[in-house]
Amino acid sequence: MIPVASHNAFFAAYATRLSDVLANADWSTVGSLAQDMQHCWEEGRQVFFCGNGGSAGNAIHLANDFVYGIAKQTGAGMRALALSANPAVITCLANDVGYDRIYAEQLAVQGRAGDLLIALSGSGNSSNILAVLEQAKAIGVKSYAILGYSGGSCKSLADVSIHFPVDDMQLSEDLQLVVGHMLMQWLHANRRQKIS
Repeated sequence: MIPVASHNAFFAAYATRLSDVLANADWSTVGSLAQDMQHCWEEGRQVFFCGNGGSAGNAIHLANDFVYGIAKQTGAGMRALALSANPAVITCLANDVGYDRIYAEQLAVQGRAGDLLIALSGSGNSSNILAVLEQAKAIGVKSYAILGYSGGSCKSLADVSIHFPVDDMQLSEDLQLVVGHMLMQWLHANRRQKIS
């Protein structure tokens, strides 16, 4: 059996790595995203989320938070949709046109100029994330990417990148939720009379 002290040291080291990233982050790009999301909310435009694996789960989690949690009032939330949420659509598209198109094809149908895309990726190099960012550009949807590692190809392809240079997938995914929850609380605190 592993001594409890070993567990504690391991967990404390993880917490320290996460807190170091948070303490040294540049939050200006998150501020830009907060303002763009507020405009989408006020104007009734759509916000799309997507990611793979844990990031797909985070996309679903965050869409939930923005549909209801920012307003906590029936009908007053944001029009938010996780492109990773419908397995029938995802498997259809993966089978018929390829896994790299599972998000781009959805955005091509549902996205409109002036909408917003938030892509979540640890590596920033997933082909389906790159394809949806390209689709967003083609139809006038502004894109943000929340990234880890080097930021990959997404770092320059997204209109705005929120990049945490951590070489750890779990920390990258933690940071996606931290940013999402910051935005959720900021939007709730700064909701305007017309949408509250």
